[in-house]
Parts: sequence; structure tokens; C-alpha cells
Amino acid sequence: MSTANKSTVTTFPAIAMRGIVMFPSMILHFDVGREKSILAIKEAMKKDQLIFLVAQKDYTVEEPQKEDLYKVGVVAKIVQLLNSGSNGLRIMVEGVYKASITDITSFSPYMECTVKSLSDSQRTNVPSDVEEAMVRAVTDSFEIYCDLVPKMPKEIISSVLSQKTAKGLFDKIVQNLYLPVEDKQVLLEEKSLYNRLQILVEILQHETAVLTWERDIYDQVKDQMDKNQRDYFLREQMRVISEELGEGDNPQEESSEYAEKIEGFTNMPEETKEKLLKECERLYRTPSQSQEGQIIRTYIETCIELPWDEMSKEQADVARGERILNRDHYGMQKVKERILELIAVRKLAPDIKGQILCLAGPPGVGKTSIAKSVAAALNRKYVRISLGGVRDEADIRGHRKTYLGSMPGRIINAMKQAGTRNPVILLDEIDKMGADYKGDPSAAMLEVLDSEQNFAFRDHYIEVPFDLSEVLFITTANDASAIPRPLLDRMEIIEMGSYTREEKWNIAKKHLVPKQLKRHGISAKELKFSKDGLYALIDGYTREAGVRTLEREIAHICRKIAKKLVEDEIKSFTVTEKNITEVMGIVRYLNDGVRQADEVGVVTGLAWTSVGGETMEIETAVLPGTGKVQITGQLGDVMKESAQIAVSYVRSIAEDYGISTDFYKKKDIHIHAPEGAVPKDGPSAGVTMVTAITSALSGIPVRKDVAMTGEVTLRGRVLPIGGLKEKSMAAYRYGVKTVFIPEENKKDLEEVDNVVKDHITFIPVSHVSDVLKGALAHSPSSKRKKPTPPSTAPIENAPVKIDSISIQ
Repeated sequence: MSTANKSTVTTFPAIAMRGIVMFPSMILHFDVGREKSILAIKEAMKKDQLIFLVAQKDYTVEEPQKEDLYKVGVVAKIVQLLNSGSNGLRIMVEGVYKASITDITSFSPYMECTVKSLSDSQRTNVPSDVEEAMVRAVTDSFEIYCDLVPKMPKEIISSVLSQKTAKGLFDKIVQNLYLPVEDKQVLLEEKSLYNRLQILVEILQHETAVLTWERDIYDQVKDQMDKNQRDYFLREQMRVISEELGEGDNPQEESSEYAEKIEGFTNMPEETKEKLLKECERLYRTPSQSQEGQIIRTYIETCIELPWDEMSKEQADVARGERILNRDHYGMQKVKERILELIAVRKLAPDIKGQILCLAGPPGVGKTSIAKSVAAALNRKYVRISLGGVRDEADIRGHRKTYLGSMPGRIINAMKQAGTRNPVILLDEIDKMGADYKGDPSAAMLEVLDSEQNFAFRDHYIEVPFDLSEVLFITTANDASAIPRPLLDRMEIIEMGSYTREEKWNIAKKHLVPKQLKRHGISAKELKFSKDGLYALIDGYTREAGVRTLEREIAHICRKIAKKLVEDEIKSFTVTEKNITEVMGIVRYLNDGVRQADEVGVVTGLAWTSVGGETMEIETAVLPGTGKVQITGQLGDVMKESAQIAVSYVRSIAEDYGISTDFYKKKDIHIHAPEGAVPKDGPSAGVTMVTAITSALSGIPVRKDVAMTGEVTLRGRVLPIGGLKEKSMAAYRYGVKTVFIPEENKKDLEEVDNVVKDHITFIPVSHVSDVLKGALAHSPSSKRKKPTPPSTAPIENAPVKIDSISIQ
């Protein structure tokens, strides 16, 4: 082998090595593929077989330049040359000496470098024991490194550990270990053997630390993979066992099906999709028979069943709507007009939201059925939610799914039942909701009935927002005043008053009778109702604002006649005024109408109840005594105060009506409201009590065909009242000809039915003196022709004693 002298400068063909650093006295096999490198090898073979090998800084560079190469390399001798196929060569080289590049004379057709030989430093100041310690350190680091390297050949380990000299140990380690190019290049360029060993120890310790971390990471990954494989294996076993036992699908298949359905929804918010997909992942990892799996499965199914994309095709046709409303209901002109307005607006502005109607009126007037007709007129699905007696907020919002037996609230259940995003939902009896320690359901309804909030209604069970803005909510109530004010503020009130006698007759003839005949299997030929027969049934056997009792009585007649038809007693029957008692028994309500004569101390008042208007007679008796005032008839506190005000006002006008000014000392006054078992309250009987007391004390009779309503003050002013429509209906049924009403209620006469206004004269009054003037049968026998205005009449300050009698 030829060697170079020190500081010899020679020119050699050169090869840029990719990822390999050559050392002196190192034998190396490698493949050559680049054309320039092959030409350099061939050129070296023509001469003395010496070639310069230098490492590239970046192995990805195909055409390296001077700056891409390290400066120090090795002059090597080509020992063996073989063709490796595909125009490549495989060579074996042996390192001769280190050299540094002084110049690159050519890059084409092959790289040629002028190099200067380098020699290692022969002198050292390191003591022998220090060098021995370094050798041991290198050996120990190498052994630790070998323990961490997987499948390290034993031959290499033996050859390294068998070295006795520091140089031999170094050469064996760098020749047989895979180290980064940068680290090997540092070792190649270092001249001092001791320093090379020190650097080698640092490199081995660094590699040992990296390999330790790699092993830890690998162990963790392996453990996780083993666990996942074990879980997968067990799940597959469970699936096969479940299929053999016939216990249904496995969670993996179910979760995939659920995820596919969730991804298929177009109108489902992304937030909701993400949450449901996470639940699907949880279901995937849950055993099929676990309790948690059942909870997750039920939750996902509930959310999927909601109508995220389904919409009914609305038909905003006013003519069609009017035809349906007239077909299903008689009368109700104001309600029908409002519904038709709603349909017309829907036609012009299909996207309008926030229309919430409240149908308020006595029972049996058709509030619930009108909502069903609205749904039919708009071609929407109809769902009814009964709120009567609801006291738990969870009934509206649902329960958290973490609780055992949890479920969605009534609103979400109604949406599932409807199957569309735009149904008509009837919230029936909204005034009957209550509150207790479980919460206030009316507060939960605030979000449901608010168009600014219900587009993102959150049920406690589903925990994701659901859009209720497309829903048309219709509520019903018997008493609108019982609805909490914030809730009432979100609704438009449509009053549905009592039916007149004529309306009940038309409803019975067109709707109730055909319905009950069909239900009982009786033909129209077998059972007929004459006009006077229906009127007799309405007047003598029902006393209600609606027609519910009337329908039950018609059903009663149908059952009676069905029995006779089956027993062949009759072939047909016609209900008339004369024979109605044969099937209905004695008349229940004797409508005597107005009193037969004018009476002293008896006045007909008008009252409002939740089932409609009623007439209420106030009777007053004056007895010798000590000025005690007794009130009976289950009157409330407000009504008792009205009686006290009435007595005080009568004292102020006593002289004008020929009444003794000291009657409050020598006379006892007993005020009674008949039907004592029925509680009564309210201020609207004030004018009635003033009239009754004045009549009783003065002896002037009250006209028999007069009724009145209104609150009275100490100065005699008549204040407005509510429920005028229902009260006027009661006066009409009673046969009253004249009704005194407060002046401020004059505007409410527009709501009174025309048939009532045709038969009753309404007299608006602002002062009770006008009531007395029109209600008393004749003027008082007084020196004055006209009563002194109450503003100038003296009011004595003597107290009036009120005794309250409780009637059980």
C-alpha cells in the first residue's frame, strides 16, 4: 500500500459521500450510482487506484459544490470493484490517510481535488493513568449503548471489547457504530487521540440518553397497542357472544349508524353535530350491556328523532282557511277574523315569527278545537300540551340525562310527536300552572314563548339548542288575569265570550247533534230534534257559557233512544218541548226571568265568573236595632268593603231620599247575596248595594227589569269594571231590558254581541245618582226636586260596624 509523506499535496479523483464518513485504516463497502462518481472511480483505477472520499453536509444535494462539502476527508485505495447492475458500481475501499482540500480543480466530467495530507498529533501531555481511565469510560459507555441498541451483533461487541490500545478501541467503535455524520466528522477532524476519545464518550452518552427515551416511548406505545388489541379482541368476542345469544347489535355498529345519520342533517348546527358525534364515540367505547351505554344510546336516539330538517308545506290560503273555520265552528266572528288575518300575513311574509295567540274565555266555548282548525287551515301538524296542574319546571325543560329515568320536557316531546319544525302547538290551560319548591314552570315558558330567545331553546335533557321560532304557539286560558304578567306580555289575548241562546241552538243543530248521532249509531230518521225541543234542552237542562254540558245532554238523549230502539219499543223519536221530560226527567233550571213586580230592597246585579257572566240579586232588609250591618252570602273582603262604602254613601244622601239621618243608630241593615254556598268577591257590586240599601231605607221599589254593574266610591263616582261582554250576556238570558254600566265601559259595547244590544238598552253613567234616578220606581218624597250633589252633602264620621258571617 502506498502512503503519502507529510504535507504532501496531491491531486486525486474525488467522490462526495452521502451519509458516510470515511476514517483511515477503515475498510468500507458501498454502492456508487452518480455518473460523476463512477467516472472518478474509473479514472482512479487507470492510475494508482487512490481516490479522495469526502462527506457532503446535506445528503440530498445531487450536484454538490465546494460549499456543500466538508473540508477534511480521507484518501482511500480501491481494493475491489464490481458491477452492481443498473449502470452502478459496488466498490470496497481501504482508508490510507487523512487529507484536507486545498482546491477543487474540476467538477466535470468528474470531481477532482487537490488535497494536503494531515497527520495526527503524536505528542500528548496526558498521564497514562488518565488515558487508561478514558479508555475505561469509553468501554463502559459503549457497553451501555450496546444494551440499548436492538440486535447489536455480538461479533462487533467482542471485537471492540478485545482492543487493548486506545487507538484500536477508537477505530473499532467509529467503524462499526452508526453515528450522525456531523459527530463522525468532528471525530475525523480532531488530531488528538485523547480529545477524540473524550468526544466519543460524550457522543455515546448522548446517544444512550436518546435511546433510553426511545425505549421508554416505544414501551408506552407498545403497552397502549397491546391494550387496544386486547380491547378489540375482547369486543369482538363480546359481539360474537351477543349475536349468539340474540342480544342485538353491538355499540360499534350502532355508533357508526348514528354518526352517519347525524352527518346527514343539513339544518343541524355544527355545535350540535360535534357534541352528538362525541357521544357516538363514547358509545363506541362502551360495552353493549352497560348502564352508561343504555343512557348514551337513548340520548342519541332522542336527539336524532327531533325534526331538524322536516318542514310541513304551509298553505297560506285565506279562502281555504275561512272555509275550514266556518265548517268546524259556528259564530266566533272576532276569533275567525283574527285567524284569517294571521293566514293573510303568513302569505305575504312567510318568514314572520313571534305570533303567539292566547284564546281566553269560559270552558266549553271551543278554545281547544279552534286551535286544531288553525292547524288544518295552515296545513301544519297539530300537537296539544296540557299544562293544567303542572308545577315542576322540569316538565317544561326536562331533566338532566345524568339522573335515573330522565327524559326531555313537554316541548321537546311535542316536537318529536309533530315530526316537523313548524307545527301548531296548543298550550292548553296555561293559567292553571302553579309553582312549588321544584321551580316555577311559567318562568320556563318565558323562553318558549319569546321569539327573541326560542330560536335556541335548550332542554335540560338534550343540552343542545333547538329552534322553536318556526312553531306557531296557541295558548288557552279561562282567566287571563291568572297568567303571570311577564308571560301574558308575550301573548296576544283574543277574548272568546259566552254563547248566546241562538248560537247554542245553531251549534247543537249543525255540529253536536250529528256528531252524537254518528257516535251512538243512530240515523237522522230515527232521532230528530225539533227547534223548540233544542231550546227547551238549552234553557231547562244547561246553565253554562259554552256547549260542553249541552253535548253531554244530547248524548244522554241518544243513549235513552238507542235503548228504546234496540228493545223495539219505538221506530223513531222526535224531541220536542212537550216530550223532553220523558227522556230527560224534570226540568233542572227554572228560568223565571225577571221579577214579576218591583220590589223594595232587591236589585239585580251582574257578576263575572270563570264560566261566564251571571246575574246576582242583592237583597237588603232594614230591621229595628242598634246600627249593626250584617253581610251574608260568602262575600269576600273586597265585597265587604263595597258594602261599607255603600252604607257610608247612603248616609250622605239620606235627606234627599227621605231617609232618617240617624238610621245608622236605630236600624240594623242585613245585606245578603243569594246562593250562599258560592263564594263571591269583587268591587263591581258597589252600585248594586247602594241602590238596594237606598231602596230598603226609603221604601222606594226598584224596577224589576233593571240590572246594573260598577264600582262606587265614597263620593258616588262609578268606576269601570271588567267582563262587560259576559255580564251583558247574563242580563240577556235573564230577560233584563235596561243595564246601567260605567261611562268608561261605553267603549266595550263594541264587543257585545248584536243580539244582546238589540234586546237590552245600555245606559252609561258616571255617578251613582244617575243609577238611582233610573233604577228606583219613582222619585223620593222630598222637599227637594233633585238630590243634592254628593260633593256638598255632609259625610258624618261615625263608624259603621261590619259583622262577617262565614257560611260553610
